[in-house]
Amino acid sequence: MDNNGAFFALTKGEFVPAPHAHSPWATDMLHGRLLGGLAARALEAEHGDEGLRFARLTVDLFRNTSLLPITVETSRVRDGRRIRVADATLSTEQGPVARASAVLLREGEQPPGETTHTKAWDAPVPDGPPLDGGLRLPFHLWQLTAWGVDPGPHRAWVREAFPLVEGEQATPFTHAALAADFASPLGNVGSAGLHFINADFTLTLARLPRSEELGLEASGHLSADGIALGQCVMHDTLGPIGYCVVTAVANPATRASR
Repeated sequence: MDNNGAFFALTKGEFVPAPHAHSPWATDMLHGRLLGGLAARALEAEHGDEGLRFARLTVDLFRNTSLLPITVETSRVRDGRRIRVADATLSTEQGPVARASAVLLREGEQPPGETTHTKAWDAPVPDGPPLDGGLRLPFHLWQLTAWGVDPGPHRAWVREAFPLVEGEQATPFTHAALAADFASPLGNVGSAGLHFINADFTLTLARLPRSEELGLEASGHLSADGIALGQCVMHDTLGPIGYCVVTAVANPATRASR
């Protein structure tokens, strides 16, 4: 596996994927989490603004793509006093392969009073090398539970090992978008392994992450008739920061298809 550099090189407006940008489902298929990362990068660069917080990002992964150059186009849907909404479309020479929608909200004074808060978990980032269960992954993974063995809730810390785009340092928002896709395997793995491939993911953030390490804890799973829903709480090293929700479809063992 060639994983000595960035996942993409930006050449003449196209993001050209490296060989190690492939999905775990197939070596000739682009990893869906990277599409989410490119969408977040473009939306933040073209529609981010001081005082506006990316509160939601939804990424629809409606078509598999091989390792082809990607273009990203964005548009602003709404620009109000307290809300901004922007969309992104990701395409290859074969046409659109994914789309994304972001909601940005105006920061302000926190209201008084107490509310019910999601509790911080008791799972600090482990010392030492990643604990990935023997998987060969292009990112760092610390499995805190044995997936398919432990009943859960499944927990993991993840950290990027390589740049998303050559010559760039990913922002905290892009890091969160890359990690959010991981809610699918974490939330949908079963006693016989992972047999659902996600069709989308939605990330909601109360604040941006303040550490490169991001933790996810599965908080729910529902499935029937080959359709699955998974959800996770996202943490940084200071505490919980948001939620991830995915929808997924049962996937044949021979090849991923959407």
